[in-house]
Amino acid sequence: QVQLVESGGGLVQAGGSLRLSCAASGGTFSSNVMGWFRQAPGEEREFVAAISRNGFSTDYADSVKGRFTISRDNAKNTGYLHMDSLKLEDTAVYYCAAAAPMGVPTKESQYDYWGQGTQVTVSS
Repeated sequence: QVQLVESGGGLVQAGGSLRLSCAASGGTFSSNVMGWFRQAPGEEREFVAAISRNGFSTDYADSVKGRFTISRDNAKNTGYLHMDSLKLEDTAVYYCAAAAPMGVPTKESQYDYWGQGTQVTVSS
């Protein structure tokens, strides 16, 4: 059983940056793919980014390509989402997730473990 705890959310002005962290415990972090999803008010949760077990492969939603970077440090059992050039529409609760399959899954149903989420609010 993997437990995930997100941190690093907060209030930031449009155009600014934030780095989210996802600390994993209770399992072998390096055996899991990691993903980030987000849910804005009144919207369904959507895929943001994912990274393979070894960190060599990544995938991003079109809306964040070129602005967000996903990474991981398996030695620290921690994943990251670095967000640059933040926009008002990036405001959401951000969740990290972990899963055992191969590749870089982009669907919620492919993930087994979820964190509680961290709020990111982008202001004008």
